[in-house]
Amino acid sequence: MSEPSTTPGEGFHPHLPDAETQSVRPLRTRLHHIRADALDGDTAQTGGMRRFAAVSGTTGSEKLWMGQTHVAPSTASSDHHHGASETAIYVVSGHPEFVFLDDSGEEPEEVRLRTSPGDYIFVPPFVPHREENPDPAQEAVVVIARSTQEAIVVNLPGLYVLRDGEEG
Repeated sequence: MSEPSTTPGEGFHPHLPDAETQSVRPLRTRLHHIRADALDGDTAQTGGMRRFAAVSGTTGSEKLWMGQTHVAPSTASSDHHHGASETAIYVVSGHPEFVFLDDSGEEPEEVRLRTSPGDYIFVPPFVPHREENPDPAQEAVVVIARSTQEAIVVNLPGLYVLRDGEEG
C-alpha cells in the first residue's frame, strides 16, 4: 500500500482522494471538514435565534454537537434549556447577553452576563436561560459546543430556578 500524497502548504496532512474514487468508509474513520458555507440550518431552533450545525451525528459524532448561533440585533431568544447537555459558548462577534435566575441570595434574582468577542460561557444541563442581543445594529454570533451529538432545545414559558437534583 502506498503512502497518501501531500499537497504543498498542507504540512504533513495527507491529501484525501475525492469521494467518488474511494471506497465507502464509515464516518468515524476520517476527519471531516465542514466549510462555513455548508452549515446545516435544519436543527432545533429557539425563537429569536438561528442555529446552524457543523459537527453532529451527520458527520459521525456520537458524543458532541457543535455549531453557530446568530442572534439578530435588538432580539431576545425564548427562554429554554438544553436537557442533559453541557453547553460551552464562545463569543465570535457582538455583545450577546446570557440571562438566568440565581437563587444564591434570599430571593431569586435575574442575572445578566454581558459578553464581548473572545469570552466564553458555560451552561450546565437543564439550566433555564435565554440569549439577548441588545445592540440595535449588529448581529451577535457565537460558536456552541454541546456534550450530546444533537442540538437539544427545550423551549420554556419562562425562566425558573433549577434546584439541586432537579431536571427541567
